[in-house]
Amino acid sequence: MSTTVLLDRAATADPMLPYMATVRAIRPEAYGISTFSLEYDDASVPLGFAPGQFNMICLPGFGEVAISICSDPNSPKIMEHTIRYAGSVTRAIGRLRVGDSVGMRGPYGTPWPMQLAEGKDLMIVSGGIGLAPLRPVILEALHRRSSFGRVLVLYGGRTPQDLLYTDEFEKWQNGGIEMYVSVDRADETWKGQVGVIPMAFYRTRLDHRNTLVFSCGPEIMMRFVIYEAMARRIPKEAIYVSMERNMKCAIGFCGHCQLGPVFICKNGPIFRFSQVESFFGREEF
Repeated sequence: MSTTVLLDRAATADPMLPYMATVRAIRPEAYGISTFSLEYDDASVPLGFAPGQFNMICLPGFGEVAISICSDPNSPKIMEHTIRYAGSVTRAIGRLRVGDSVGMRGPYGTPWPMQLAEGKDLMIVSGGIGLAPLRPVILEALHRRSSFGRVLVLYGGRTPQDLLYTDEFEKWQNGGIEMYVSVDRADETWKGQVGVIPMAFYRTRLDHRNTLVFSCGPEIMMRFVIYEAMARRIPKEAIYVSMERNMKCAIGFCGHCQLGPVFICKNGPIFRFSQVESFFGREEF
């Protein structure tokens, strides 16, 4: 059984209350993207998260932002968050240094269904920074490799310089993870595959009766991943997607992330595709 713990921070006395955390390490990943290792200052704060959950990282004077936890769920004391500097809050976070403090609250959201994946083949499909919320899935699969069948990672980036966690790929492969990595535009240093990641389905044989698909990335990419998976008779109930967007409060209170009848922060961000099929890919609904 997994040693991860699923905490429901929304059920605590004050789910909007952040705790102070210290930046223990900062690791550059790609241009404008770094991984921040954060540790709560208060040792009494309950620890634990499940793959796919997120934290709210708060910076006084700038605001807060929802960021997926991308570290090993079996080592929750230090939680890693891969952050792209895309807005005022994340750019301010990008100016932090080791030893600086931030506020943090969480974890929130629904996880990837790891228990449901036990005994099955697991296909992990991601693009760009979408690998961040799927990295805990890969690390959990490495810890409990015998609990799963084939574990395949299909990962794509615009260029070789946009790929995340490249220094870990060899370790993942040595641990029994099948890797297919592709870029849209290669340079003279790239020796791997070239092309959009949904095309990798044409190079992969799947057992549609025993495969779960987990996908996170640009919604246009996920749309084609879903199409290719269903074309291979994988049922929509076996396809899971991360719908992270517009999350502001994390408890379904502000309404910014409402998508159809659901709140992404509260009912997601991980959904079975059959749950969101009718409004998937819409800007507003």
